[in-house]
Amino acid sequence: MKIQGIPRRAIEPLPGRQAVQILDQTLLPHQIEWCELSSMQDTAIAIQTMQVRGAPLIGATAAFGLFFELRDDPSDAGLSTAFDTLFATRPTAVNLRWALERVRDVVAVLPAEQRAEAAWNEALQISEDDVTANAALGKHAQPLLEKALVAKTDKTLNVMTHCNAGWLATVDWGTALSPVYQAHENGMKVHVWVSETRPRNQGASLTAWELGQHQVPHTLIVDNAAGHLIQRGLVDLIIVGADRVTAAGDVANKIGTYLKALAAKAHNVPFYVAMPVSTIDWTIEDGVRDIPIEQRASREVTHLAGCTAQSLHEEILITPETTPARNDAFDVTPAHLVTGLITEHGVIPATIEALAGLAKRLR
Repeated sequence: MKIQGIPRRAIEPLPGRQAVQILDQTLLPHQIEWCELSSMQDTAIAIQTMQVRGAPLIGATAAFGLFFELRDDPSDAGLSTAFDTLFATRPTAVNLRWALERVRDVVAVLPAEQRAEAAWNEALQISEDDVTANAALGKHAQPLLEKALVAKTDKTLNVMTHCNAGWLATVDWGTALSPVYQAHENGMKVHVWVSETRPRNQGASLTAWELGQHQVPHTLIVDNAAGHLIQRGLVDLIIVGADRVTAAGDVANKIGTYLKALAAKAHNVPFYVAMPVSTIDWTIEDGVRDIPIEQRASREVTHLAGCTAQSLHEEILITPETTPARNDAFDVTPAHLVTGLITEHGVIPATIEALAGLAKRLR
């Protein structure tokens, strides 16, 4: 996708070197800064502090982190330590575990002196696979958007999303926004309702920024306006991303997703979840019971970060100093509220039977 008109990716290998650079998402939208990652510790910090975020991007970044450690210590102990350290950085997104296991399975059977190079190549392949998968799922979603547009008289499709599931959450294209970008490039008049997504405001700071960079019409709304707009018939369909999907179709995504799904169900608005199959956790079925929900610092709730008129980054307290706050980073939307799952292998129902069928196709 594009930054100031130039095609870029959210994580990029540095030319001629076995190192990568990431777009520091904690500084967006006010500052564009690339940070080099060259060690496993750098990578772990980048994931923990959300310099990189979004399930697919976290997985790709962690794969490079495993390489960095194996370059320094290719022993079984080094592999195990790096795996455990990186796995602990973000507990909800299943792509993290998937990517780490994929690299580990490749290198574990190799002699120590061959492990680093194999890990580097596998991390590169994970990144390329992510781009391919996201482009494919966006293409599979086009008939859904075209069908929704047929019934419109003004011929502008209003899509609502949540948090950031655009290219910033992946290596490229995005998940929930890949269909939007492709529709826009194909000439469809599409408009996006962007929820701010408290408390970290990834919708306001990231989704609005990347849509603007790609010149896709969009409007920012406060999170609490979503149900109102759905009720008024101003939303044609909702597409969100996912951090983990169970084998029965339950979906863990950024906090606030569940409320949008409830409102969509009440007003017969299609609610789709877009994600690569690497986001599916085949080991669990009950998302409410079994998906771990990350608890983040209360400061993200009690404080707001922004940019002053003097272009200085500031953080302000918005509550009484002694007010406690709870900060669940994700919620779980039960499968019965999901109209369909948009994957690189097509659109399928969010049911245990459909997912079992997909699993057979993948074997």
